[in-house]
Amino acid sequence: MNSSITRRTALQTIATATAGLALAPHATAQAFAADPANPLANGRPKPSDRKFSSPIVEQFLTDTSKRIPDPALALLFSNCFPNTLDTTVEPGTFEGHPDTAVITGDIAAMWLRDSSAQVWPYLPLAAKDPSLRRLLEGVIRRQARCLLIDTYANAFMADLNAPPLKWSVHDKTDMKRGVGERKYELDSICYPIRLAHGYWKQTGDTAPFDAQWKEAMHRVVRTMRVQQRKDGPGPYHFQRESDVSTEMLPNAGFGNPVKPVGLIASGFRPSDDACIFPFLIPSNLFAVTSLRQLAEMARTILNDTTLATEAQSLATEVEQALKQHAVAQTPTGTIWAYEVDGYGSQLLMDDANVPSLLALPYLASNLDPALYARTRAFVWSPSNPWFFKGTAGEGIGGPHIGLDMIWPMAQTVYALTSTSDAEIRKSIQMLKVASAGTGFMHESFNKNDAAKFTRAWFAWANTLFGELIAKLATTKPDLLRP
Repeated sequence: MNSSITRRTALQTIATATAGLALAPHATAQAFAADPANPLANGRPKPSDRKFSSPIVEQFLTDTSKRIPDPALALLFSNCFPNTLDTTVEPGTFEGHPDTAVITGDIAAMWLRDSSAQVWPYLPLAAKDPSLRRLLEGVIRRQARCLLIDTYANAFMADLNAPPLKWSVHDKTDMKRGVGERKYELDSICYPIRLAHGYWKQTGDTAPFDAQWKEAMHRVVRTMRVQQRKDGPGPYHFQRESDVSTEMLPNAGFGNPVKPVGLIASGFRPSDDACIFPFLIPSNLFAVTSLRQLAEMARTILNDTTLATEAQSLATEVEQALKQHAVAQTPTGTIWAYEVDGYGSQLLMDDANVPSLLALPYLASNLDPALYARTRAFVWSPSNPWFFKGTAGEGIGGPHIGLDMIWPMAQTVYALTSTSDAEIRKSIQMLKVASAGTGFMHESFNKNDAAKFTRAWFAWANTLFGELIAKLATTKPDLLRP
């Protein structure tokens, strides 16, 4: 980015660009800048306040920003890409090995899903920076520790001796020390595999994949097998005292019934909202890819043919079940359903959180291109009950925040999975609006006023946006023009 472009000038550029989209000042946006406790109120924290610094990352920011023709977009990238490293990582050691907790941002706990996604864009830089590689090794090792505590938990405390998050204290489930929240989500036990496989491929380092990691992976596969529910619902149950229906599972906490057809049940979605039908299709498609990655690592690194065979077998079974039970008929052709129960019930929608149907090419492999294209057209349209369009943009939201609230994450994924320059350019312009002049991405924003947003400090949304811009700056910089 041209050094003559200041933060204020760049944000004014964004404000000018979005003026025609009915953006108006709002207390939420003003509070973002005025809150002294907000680490993002003045852009990136000053160097002395950053949780982790890497000269390789800083050089990457400088080099990439020079390839972004839009100064305002370059500023957003420079703020967002390092946000996880700047504000959420807690490096340390455990039993002589790296140990890294990664909080989500404004919630001081480590989600297996979020932590994996937050550090994912740094993998290509890790081979050049031993300190960054050590930090990422610490994330993999910490995730293995968490999985050994409980494969049914979605979130853990940074201090594994700490009590749970305040809203989880009275949950009716089998809480264990160190667990922050115990909402079983299939994607939460897939993401650590994705991160581990990506780390290995990018660095060649096998140090994290020790006996502890091996045992954690065995438990992951066993949990998936149990949650095929061929022998009943399994041990997991969850109830919470709440007036929000998506915060709890029906049927005494075991979720709605399923017919065991080979798919893997999930209690909750990546949004942490309860599934209606427990066979969550984006997560099952993600699981197929993750299990095959695990099988490769088990054979090549662990020399564990039992784990490799079991993972590969389960992946094949789930893949066949998806073809038989997860494809829905619509007036415009077949698409992937969002959730099914094996009895024939199908839920046709999509949610902003990843894995989603929109994000399938980002996480899953061996997809039918035509089937995905029809699914993509369906979910990015009014046919999806959680798709919203207004004067501040368009995109997918979900029950977690509610009606008329678009998630920048979905807009980012729309661009990441697109083969259309027009779609990508449109997404970039909408994401500039979504930042509401704060210099960062948020969890969600009102379709008619991006200044009305939730979660000012949401590191996953920031880092995902940074990943998109870094990719485009290399492959299609012309799409990053003002």
